[in-house]
Amino acid sequence: MKRMSLLVVVVVSLVAWGAVGFAQQESIIRIAQSFPTNPDPGTGQDYSSTRIQAILYDSLVYPDISGSPTPHLAERWEESEDGLTYTFYLRSGVLFHDGTELTAEDVVFSMQRMLTMQEGWAFLYVGRIKSVEALDSYTVKVQLVQPFGPFVSTLFRFQIVNKDLVLANLGSGAFGDLGDYGRAFLMANDAGSGPYQLVDVSVSEYFLMQRFENYWGPMRDNPPEYVKFVAWIEPVTLRTMMSRRELEFSDQWQATETLDALDAIDGVDVAKLDVGGIFPLMLHTQKAPTDCIHVRRAISWATDYKTVYTQILPGYRQSVGPVSASLLGHDPDVFQYTYNMELAKEEIKKSKYYGELDKYPVTIFWSADVPFEEKLALMLQANWAELGLDVRPVKTPWMSYSEAMGSMEASPNVAIMFLAALYSEAGAQLDSRYSSTSAATVDQNEWLMDATFEAMLADAFATLDVEERYAKYAAIQHYIVGLAPTIFLVDDYTRIAYQSAYIDWPAARGEGIPLMGYEFDPRTIEVYPDRIP
Repeated sequence: MKRMSLLVVVVVSLVAWGAVGFAQQESIIRIAQSFPTNPDPGTGQDYSSTRIQAILYDSLVYPDISGSPTPHLAERWEESEDGLTYTFYLRSGVLFHDGTELTAEDVVFSMQRMLTMQEGWAFLYVGRIKSVEALDSYTVKVQLVQPFGPFVSTLFRFQIVNKDLVLANLGSGAFGDLGDYGRAFLMANDAGSGPYQLVDVSVSEYFLMQRFENYWGPMRDNPPEYVKFVAWIEPVTLRTMMSRRELEFSDQWQATETLDALDAIDGVDVAKLDVGGIFPLMLHTQKAPTDCIHVRRAISWATDYKTVYTQILPGYRQSVGPVSASLLGHDPDVFQYTYNMELAKEEIKKSKYYGELDKYPVTIFWSADVPFEEKLALMLQANWAELGLDVRPVKTPWMSYSEAMGSMEASPNVAIMFLAALYSEAGAQLDSRYSSTSAATVDQNEWLMDATFEAMLADAFATLDVEERYAKYAAIQHYIVGLAPTIFLVDDYTRIAYQSAYIDWPAARGEGIPLMGYEFDPRTIEVYPDRIP
């Protein structure tokens, strides 16, 4: 790590974090998360990764409470009449954490890095950006291949890295003279300009960040001095730590009974956040037997949705199609499956595998970090067994889960996954969920690879008129439901227990940013030491 003197001070003064008393607790928020976490904004893409990226790094634009883009590193921008050219005018005087100034060259380098590596959120830009260039120290011009209506909103997922620092820390890799493009370095170091800087890390256990004194942007009056993300904590220990005020925020993967127990602790509340998320069952359309549309339709009818939203995830709403109802452009009139075993059995008889279904096991991956997913997997096993399917739930550690989904062969027949919107339009979920460019990511286990869908989505994105674009999104939603590549379970609410007695968290009262990664932005959080019970 760089800045070793600061790191020594932090480690010596804070000692063991679990043992610190209330005096130190006054200046820190500690957040439980699924690990591993990838802070590299060019490669990381899950919940915990995007949260830490939003703290360490800055983007050209920033989402407001509605999810719309507002000026950030870019003080303003211009769009050409044909929608092909965007010019961004950067604010001057923004400092990276090493004290050097952020300029247009860093913006260009960051985008070129993403386009070359083609990982993380690169699918938002690959094939769409023709060129990016620095016109001067504070002006960047981006040229698109064709019009892309939501382009500015996608820039929530494009964060700027320090070009010189990354180039000074290249490892061996597949990118010629650029080696690994700084990938190994950025897994345990930061090269950002965000409100907090990384001061200590154990990549499988925690990331500790300290407020950056020279941050250019606004902060609330009493922000935490430190933010620490810690690896997932099992429920009993979690309840103990919350009751002792040794943890400020739980993770979002706890079972309902655990959240109820946390909510009963004096000074602790459970917040329910709508971040445009969905909780689907992703069906592998290229692997037997879920490559057969009749099998996919049969298990869609044979899924007990009501049990999911009344018992496993009480208080959630059943999804209507592939897009969260909270996103702009969602169509509430698409077809919705219900639990109907009679129709399920009629559909399974149409399958090319009917009569020998026992030869084709259906694997279901559920995350070892999310205990209630086991209940869901066992319910599905019981439901679908009535169709003659050999259903095999597999408890899978998150690292193995994400690695498997990068391979068409290793991916399971069914993946259970929470997925959030990257920006506030329906196209965000349609793109990340079903485009061929996202097929080898954790956002898609369907491996849809459908040319008709690709053409429909490209046409919608090329439409600059907003209402016309939303109408095209609606047509795509109907088309997707007709293919049955997914079982649309429920729209996802992020449920998190937090120390409401001494933490002011606007997101908990509906004033947060409704997008994944911005829930714990410490710029919006205040800590009140005198209120600690």
